Amino acid sequence: MTSVPKPYRGRLQAVILDWAGTTVDHGSLAPVRVLQKIFADRGVEITEKEARRDMGLLKKDHIRALLRTPRIAEAWRQRYQQTPAEHDVENLFADFIPRQMTCLAECSPVVAGVPEAVRRLRNRGLKIGSTTGYTRPMLDILLPHAASQGYAPDCALCPDDVGAGRPLPWMIYENAVRLKIYPLEAIVKIGDTISDIEEGLNAGTWAVGITRTGNMIGLSEEDWQALPQAERAARLEEASRILSNAGAHYVIESLADIDPILDQIEARLQARERT
Repeated sequence: MTSVPKPYRGRLQAVILDWAGTTVDHGSLAPVRVLQKIFADRGVEITEKEARRDMGLLKKDHIRALLRTPRIAEAWRQRYQQTPAEHDVENLFADFIPRQMTCLAECSPVVAGVPEAVRRLRNRGLKIGSTTGYTRPMLDILLPHAASQGYAPDCALCPDDVGAGRPLPWMIYENAVRLKIYPLEAIVKIGDTISDIEEGLNAGTWAVGITRTGNMIGLSEEDWQALPQAERAARLEEASRILSNAGAHYVIESLADIDPILDQIEARLQARERT
């Protein structure tokens, strides 16, 4: 007879990490640049803020959300004398794919401190999963690129693998299946977008938001370092507020800061708190 795992163990078993803005591509710059380019090529300018609003979604869903934005939809109507339709989503996405794949190899270095943080996670006995809004071919570019810089998760899933992307929890569920993790409260989902937080909450995991290296601030490490200290503090505060309001249990600047948060979560688990 197959044994059934105990419903409560009181210890963390895994973390599930986002990619752009969390483990690679400081500032999540690659998708923003490509999104702005494909819209500009069609005579419709989108701002960086607009491009970042729905970051973390499956990229086709992200494009769809942009075309539903009232200002962008109106700009599209003025340019083409018709409301953007699903075939426009498909055309934009078809253009996005090859450009993003080219940009990924050039714009997605592993974030400083990530390999060291992952080694510490493994030393705690944690498994490392990952989810993304990228497609499988895009993720397959990132995987060897990141591995050559010291980061290789145990499981790397994308919406293609489960039939839907964030904020639905299917990628986290499939990570749990492949990594053999149970219960879901033994997992911490870590990411830099609202959709990352919603994905974790919908799956029943702990959710930790990332500010400095991610989409909420949206700067390369060099540009971040060039900011005055007061502006850094203000941007961190605003990013933290947004992620906390989205439901994050904790917010940190980068993955390198995760260790004390895991200690706090394990203390709460041992006190039989639930997510």
